[in-house]
Amino acid sequence: MERTVRIDHNVIVRLIPEGSSVLDLGCGDGSLLKKLKDEKGIQGKGIEISEIGVKQCISKGLTVLQGDIDEGLRDYPDKSFDYVVLNQTLQVVKKPDLVLSEMLRVGKRGIVGFPNFAYWKIRLYLLFEGRMPKTRFLPYEWYNTPNIHLCSVKDFEIYCAEHGISIERRIYISTERGGRILRGVMPNLFAENAIYVIRKNG
Repeated sequence: MERTVRIDHNVIVRLIPEGSSVLDLGCGDGSLLKKLKDEKGIQGKGIEISEIGVKQCISKGLTVLQGDIDEGLRDYPDKSFDYVVLNQTLQVVKKPDLVLSEMLRVGKRGIVGFPNFAYWKIRLYLLFEGRMPKTRFLPYEWYNTPNIHLCSVKDFEIYCAEHGISIERRIYISTERGGRILRGVMPNLFAENAIYVIRKNG
């Protein structure tokens, strides 16, 4: 999982211009936010629900608030950040529709990364084993997983089309051969993880 996360983070760091203002939702231990500050000199803040995660962020010298993003971002005015990041968090929130709406309200652009549940190995595992699959991005058993809203690349793109959201960039990742960015076709089948740069129309 470590190499995959590093690839994930490297992609996001490349997407964000130097000196941008960034809000990282569900920032975990703050490793992505720290990388953005160190490599891009961003003005960064984070929101994390777990007390352990908040303490880890503070130990890295990061500005992070403990909060539940399922309750919205009412403390932040419209377009108060250049980018709002939601990486490996979409599938664990209770209200993904609200979270996406709020991130695009407070951010000029959003960056969303999530595991693709239509990945071919997941499909085969379900077909032949008849059990909930586990991958590097989804390493949990069905009874202890934090993931409650799994979606596919196709699901997310349909959601964006139906909710007036423009997709500016699409980046697909596989963990095969140590991890790589996919350049081929049929990402809904072959991408294990997807990263999107999005903005609200109008």
